[in-house]
Amino acid sequence: SPTAPAAASAPLSEMATTYDVAIVGATGAVGVEMYRVLKDRSFPIGKLRLFASERSAGKVAATPFGDITIEVFSVDAVRETAFAFLAVSGSFAKEHGPALAAPGGPIVIDNSSAFRMDPAVPLVVPEINADVARGARLIANPNCTTAIAAMALYPLHVEFGLKKVIVSSYQAASGAGAEGMDELQDGCKRVLAGEPVENKVFAHPLPFNVIPHIDVFVENGYTKEEMKVTLETRKIFGLDDLAISCTAVRIPTLRAHAEAITIETVKPITPDGARRVLESAPGVRVVDSPAEKAYPMPLTATKQHDVEVGRVRQSLVFGEHGLDLFVCGDQLLRGAALNAVLIAEKLLP
Repeated sequence: SPTAPAAASAPLSEMATTYDVAIVGATGAVGVEMYRVLKDRSFPIGKLRLFASERSAGKVAATPFGDITIEVFSVDAVRETAFAFLAVSGSFAKEHGPALAAPGGPIVIDNSSAFRMDPAVPLVVPEINADVARGARLIANPNCTTAIAAMALYPLHVEFGLKKVIVSSYQAASGAGAEGMDELQDGCKRVLAGEPVENKVFAHPLPFNVIPHIDVFVENGYTKEEMKVTLETRKIFGLDDLAISCTAVRIPTLRAHAEAITIETVKPITPDGARRVLESAPGVRVVDSPAEKAYPMPLTATKQHDVEVGRVRQSLVFGEHGLDLFVCGDQLLRGAALNAVLIAEKLLP
């Protein structure tokens, strides 16, 4: 039977031991959120070291830990730390991750897709399966859409059992990093000024548009992004045969992803029963008062650590064995930086 979600630990403020920490890719959107979350969570840092490309090396980053000079990346320098967070591309992580995580170096927590489906590398959402990370030197952070959905789905799975899951995602520009957010903001200004809009990050201009195309298409007609949700959820939940599909859509919001999710359950389920389970789930905030116009939205989920869940209602398709719900979470936090820092917390002695 599935294990109940683990409570997220309280911020670590009274620990005597400190640890040197590296953030690789520290100038990107996720890297910046990582050092903010480390401060917010009172992670026991001795020295924070920021690494980036030669282009950024030597610049000074204003962080909650004070001004820190960015260093050019090298394997040897990062291996001097105890924890290394990678906020880099999959190809960069694949090239350097194993060398960084070799014995004698740091525990490496990688935010890219490079190792997520590697059977030898744990794929972790700490409230769900932190135990699989124990003893590992290289740990994968899940895709942002997967992580946000998993926070709502796993507590329901523990209580009612999941049979089928259908996800439609409404993904913010932040999923494409700082460049994606910049392209959206610049494009909106251009549209409103009556000027032509350029798109280099997205497949089409994003302002005042939605694009049902994130990552590349694969042979079965889905995109890689959509298949990440299917394959990663199965791995995190330990359910190789879970029937789950996703349609991933880019929308012109800045940084919080939203997801409409339909589930079929093994046991009968009611909206009230689901809300009770979700209200006690760590990392979840139930926002479900339609009469008061209260429901999950990117505006309210942005910069929040918890995932919002609402619009919980009985499925008209699956009846007493199904629900429809709406989920919203900050892609840069729950979908990336926060999840990574929570993994590190679980690995502290």
